[in-house]
Amino acid sequence: MSTERKAQDALRKSSLSSVAALIGLQLFSRLFTFILNQALIRMTSPEIFGAAVIQFDLILSTILFLSREGVRTTILRVKNPGPREMNMSFVPVGVGVPLAGGIAWGYARWAREELRGRPFFGGAVGVYGAAAVVELLTEPFHNLSMVRLKTNVRVRAEGAGITAKSVVTFLVLLYDVRRGGGEGRLALLAFAVGQLAYSLVCLGVYLGYFGVGTLRPHVDKKKGFVDAQLFRLSATMTWQSIVKHVLTEGDKLILSWFSPLQDQGGYALAVNYGSLIARIIFQPIEEVMRLYFSKTFAQGTKAGSVVKDAANALMSLVSVQLELSMFFLVFGTSYLPVILPILLPPRYMATSAPQILTAWVWYIPVLAVNGGLEGFVASVAAPRDLNRQSRWMVAFSLLFVAAAISLYRLGFGDASLVYANIVNLFARIVFAALFTKSFFSDKGAQGEVSLGRVFPSFSLFLVSLVMWGIVTYDGRSRNVEKIVRLEGRRSLLNATVIQHVGLGSALAVVWLSYWWMSSGRRRNLRPRS
Repeated sequence: MSTERKAQDALRKSSLSSVAALIGLQLFSRLFTFILNQALIRMTSPEIFGAAVIQFDLILSTILFLSREGVRTTILRVKNPGPREMNMSFVPVGVGVPLAGGIAWGYARWAREELRGRPFFGGAVGVYGAAAVVELLTEPFHNLSMVRLKTNVRVRAEGAGITAKSVVTFLVLLYDVRRGGGEGRLALLAFAVGQLAYSLVCLGVYLGYFGVGTLRPHVDKKKGFVDAQLFRLSATMTWQSIVKHVLTEGDKLILSWFSPLQDQGGYALAVNYGSLIARIIFQPIEEVMRLYFSKTFAQGTKAGSVVKDAANALMSLVSVQLELSMFFLVFGTSYLPVILPILLPPRYMATSAPQILTAWVWYIPVLAVNGGLEGFVASVAAPRDLNRQSRWMVAFSLLFVAAAISLYRLGFGDASLVYANIVNLFARIVFAALFTKSFFSDKGAQGEVSLGRVFPSFSLFLVSLVMWGIVTYDGRSRNVEKIVRLEGRRSLLNATVIQHVGLGSALAVVWLSYWWMSSGRRRNLRPRS
């Protein structure tokens, strides 16, 4: 076996182990936060929840995304990064400190009057800004763990941080409820302090593993602090990140300006729950595959076998995402109306949350495929390709806005934002797919990339359709939705509801077994023979 192939096999094995670790992290953290969120939404109003999850998180994500996204992707492209390349990890801190101050000040000044009048509003905004800066201090550790494939360190840091965030937020809200004096006096501050706890705990875990010396950059007086070429590439990727961030957070931007706080809370809750599947299963795969592709093509190799292996890995990724998305389409559309009245408090059922969660089921397959393809583009695209993608993304943003406005006028409500995102992401998928096909064609592997390799088989589609028909007919014949609406949580003990849920559970096991036997076990990172 050649040295190049051995290196590729080692990278593949480390990628697979990283996928398992990250899925474990996401599964633990999301299920843990899901349980705590069930308590949080019963201690906070939709208005408070919307302000924290939509508006404050938008502040945080804007600071972090614009400060670090371009640098992260750039470092991953370097085959064996040295001290000057790793010094790039300190750039986000220098960019993020003034950015955090400016964004926090601007938001506190121009936020809605109803929100500025809430207790501790200014303090909460300031704490979110401070949390962003502390989180940026973890960048040298995060990038070092990614470069060295130390996924276990990142898993421990982020897992501990998410746990701390959830527990601290819950405890402050619990104290606020028990002390009396009106609902929600410390609510905004609770979410802010929880976010700061996340950043501090993450930093503490990283410091305990790598040591404080990692926070000291290596200065070379002759060559300079950072590599100039890498810095220019990161600037290009950061500019693209601005456009991508506007597209990614476009729904929150529109909601922040136009929707009442109560509906923002319903939307926040719906997106929080709707994205569980994408974050637990799809996001870890996409992150590790981005590392895999970055390292594969950073080697500068032109060996046909390595290129074909990469193409096979990408096709397998997209195929698995599409096939598993069918599972959620079959059972999500059938059982969501049954679950929601049990899961959500009445005041959240009165918001747009049920409508948005129903729309989110159709968003999952588009979100999954887009993430995989755009992760590949970010890993291998040259600066001129990234600039071209940025120009197209401006057009995609206009498409998103036009679709959202049109759907609002047609009466789709806040679900219009989900459907508009589906239209937007579909356009981005087309662009990424065309780039991918062109990329592999230029490397002599045009036959490895095709639609036929990613679409689910006809037999799986037929099995899915039959199962959807069975559970839909069973639910309607038993009037399960009506029973759940009338009885609420008590319906969990209703024999009719139990039988309907039992039928769906059995069919879900059958579906997964059939998928694994017919498709799943063949979809892996091994090269085709």
